[in-house]
Amino acid sequence: MSALDGLEIGYDIPALPGLTEAEIETPSLVLDLDALERNLRRLGEYVQRHGMKLRVHGKMHKSADVYALQQRIGGATGLCCQKVSEAEAFVRAGVRDVLVSNEVRGARKIDRLARLPLSGATVAVCVDDPATVAELSEATQRHGTSLDCLIELEGGAGRCGVTSPEGAVALAQAITAAPGLRFAGLQAYNGGMQHLATHEDRKARSDVTVAATRATLNALTEAGFTIETVTGGGTGSYELETASGIYTELQCGSYAFMDADYGRVLMQDGARLDVRFENALFLLTSVMSKPRPGLAVVDAGLKVQSVDSGLPEIWGRDDLRYVTCSDEHGNIDDPQDRLRVGDRLKLVPGHCDPTCNLHDWYVGLRGGTVECLWPVTARGKAY
Repeated sequence: MSALDGLEIGYDIPALPGLTEAEIETPSLVLDLDALERNLRRLGEYVQRHGMKLRVHGKMHKSADVYALQQRIGGATGLCCQKVSEAEAFVRAGVRDVLVSNEVRGARKIDRLARLPLSGATVAVCVDDPATVAELSEATQRHGTSLDCLIELEGGAGRCGVTSPEGAVALAQAITAAPGLRFAGLQAYNGGMQHLATHEDRKARSDVTVAATRATLNALTEAGFTIETVTGGGTGSYELETASGIYTELQCGSYAFMDADYGRVLMQDGARLDVRFENALFLLTSVMSKPRPGLAVVDAGLKVQSVDSGLPEIWGRDDLRYVTCSDEHGNIDDPQDRLRVGDRLKLVPGHCDPTCNLHDWYVGLRGGTVECLWPVTARGKAY
């Protein structure tokens, strides 16, 4: 019996395997499976060449099926999540190596996190506060489990993290002394530099993070600690973390799907990032109205995409431009008046992560035919 049995197209799901692209209900998220697989293999080969591990970011796609593909063909050795409920959704779906790459506070969240290893998964979490260490230890002892703890460093992003080598040493000592916890290394991730357009700007920000991380590593080593893992990096900076020589693991996410904002990032050789990693995720939309010449209105508005990083780009059409949107509508500038009601367009979202979180399903396409439907496993898991 298929998981799709009894589900109705147009209410429960946007399509079924075997349908053509023209038969998919819009607006919906579609994946070019060939492009997706090329992206996964490309980064997988990179980490293998450089002796790195790849812990992909599940917060981007929130899909156990996408992660399974990242494991099978893309070199992924583990998964990052940002919230406990998100991690739990993946663990329930069978993922067995999860890092909550974020701080966890609150008794109920900590309790649920401490219970996750009972499902057979190896679970790790980032910490930047000794009080959290005590709370995590108490919860693991109550449930008879254990958690790996990574110290998060504030490396220039202006968010969470320990701000001095001395603070990191004190926190490592607290973790080591806490029953049920194991000191597993460091997280040094600078999210603020990922989308900086030029390589020079990202390199300058990366140098700050690397310097802070190196100083912390030296202090921990001098204090007698062995550092098993240094994790961090992202789609916009993974070459910089690799070149530093101090990272053992990368945390890339958007490389798998790409989006319009990442596409504008320039690599060291001057090429756009969307040349290295192809657009594999699209928001399929239909023209629903042609109220006057030069304007087409599509059915993809704010409720199906995030525009925090800008409006979407229209795939393969330099004669059209997505110019404004409201809740349910998007306006397309069509100066040559080429579009007609019923025409379909593929939009490249400005920011893939929050766009994916607005949808229940991915429609996997190969050669213009629906090959698979994948649920967005952890959609809305924000606790």
